[in-house]
Amino acid sequence: MGNVDASPIRPPSGHPVPSHDERSPAAGPKHSADRPEKHNRPPGRAHRDLRILWWVNAVDGLGSQASGLVLPLLLLELGHSPGTAGSLASTAALTGVVLGPLVAIPADQGRRRRLMAGSAALAALGTGVLALVCLGRPALWVVVALAMTERLCVVAYEAASRGALVRLATTDELPRAAAGMQVGDQVALVAGPALGGALFQLARPLPFLADALSYAAAALGVRAIRTPLDTPAADHGATPGTGSRPRSKRTELLASAKAGVVTVAESPVLRLVLVWTSTAGGALTLLFYTALFRLGSDARSTAAGLVLAASGAAGLLGSLMAARVVRRLGATRLLTLTAWLLPVPCGSLLWVDGALGWGAAFAGLSLLVPLVTVVLSSVAIACTPAALQSRTASVLGSVSALAAAGAPALAAVLVTTWSFRTPALVCTVLFCSLAVYTQVRAPGVLRAGSAAVAGRGGCGE
Repeated sequence: MGNVDASPIRPPSGHPVPSHDERSPAAGPKHSADRPEKHNRPPGRAHRDLRILWWVNAVDGLGSQASGLVLPLLLLELGHSPGTAGSLASTAALTGVVLGPLVAIPADQGRRRRLMAGSAALAALGTGVLALVCLGRPALWVVVALAMTERLCVVAYEAASRGALVRLATTDELPRAAAGMQVGDQVALVAGPALGGALFQLARPLPFLADALSYAAAALGVRAIRTPLDTPAADHGATPGTGSRPRSKRTELLASAKAGVVTVAESPVLRLVLVWTSTAGGALTLLFYTALFRLGSDARSTAAGLVLAASGAAGLLGSLMAARVVRRLGATRLLTLTAWLLPVPCGSLLWVDGALGWGAAFAGLSLLVPLVTVVLSSVAIACTPAALQSRTASVLGSVSALAAAGAPALAAVLVTTWSFRTPALVCTVLFCSLAVYTQVRAPGVLRAGSAAVAGRGGCGE
């Protein structure tokens, strides 16, 4: 259904991390006021619940990747145009940008578990009905209604789940915890499309049935987690920038909705995360669509598949090694090093050609991105108060989604007006600029954030 973690380029560990100047703000005290230790969880339960969340994320992502691949194929097989499939995808994406921050409010105010379990169960029902109607030739409005129902449930689940990880992992455990989520995402990304395509060839309803079962498993998995996932009522408190004066319901809602924006705006660490996720996310989306345009005309129909397989395998490898690399190098050094390495595979696209060259370049990018994701997710979670986790993550996710929304159209313009190498040049410049920004800003920002977590439990200025 989605990722239980915050940002598009995402992370987090259960092992000790290096010293303060080398590690992320996640390296604060183990008993900060809004850390999970306040629940006094037995260690065995903590590890059990985190493993459940990892499995929920992996199984759910596998089903979503399987059905997500074949939904456009279903529309085309029913006689609808590619434009119809594209419009449905765009509408679903914009729905997530608008709805996510709104759903995040009740999630942060004590309804996280109910929203996660309820939206997963409703998505299972909607996708199961879609599987049934696919036995015949359903009308377009039926497919759209069921697909949008599922998408709304996905948005609700993702928004609510963004605060779950902080309840299940201590500050020092965040890199390992987020890395486990990243592994599940990569496994789903590698295996999901292949599974969906194979099931679709056997019978049209099967990919949607598999997705329905994955949603049902997610709902049961959330219910099986024993650690409290909701922020205690006493921690809800006043939102940033508001006083303790009595307020109307409307004012309360507006203040709650604004709280995530205020938290990101006032935190140097979260602003660093925002710059990274929006810039790198937009650049990677631009490269992805450029690859599709370039390889789509290749006579060998397996060209795009080779690129996706190579990037997925490299991403899985990066996810598996992420937590260990964070422990060895520290968050600041790893983020800076990775920032300078990213322009290398991106720049290689200026002279490579064919599926083999594009596959190697994308594999290099996919190997590095999980390392950045783990660091950024860790620091974002550690520097956000528990009562604002979902709202802050929704702000980061919405801005990143908007940054990536124009990438397909931009890729088409650049490729049509100039050449297939132009988007690679643009992205190489963006990654080089991001590396300079990281070199200048990251050490001081992460060091100050670490001190803020140690002293106050947050990363605001």
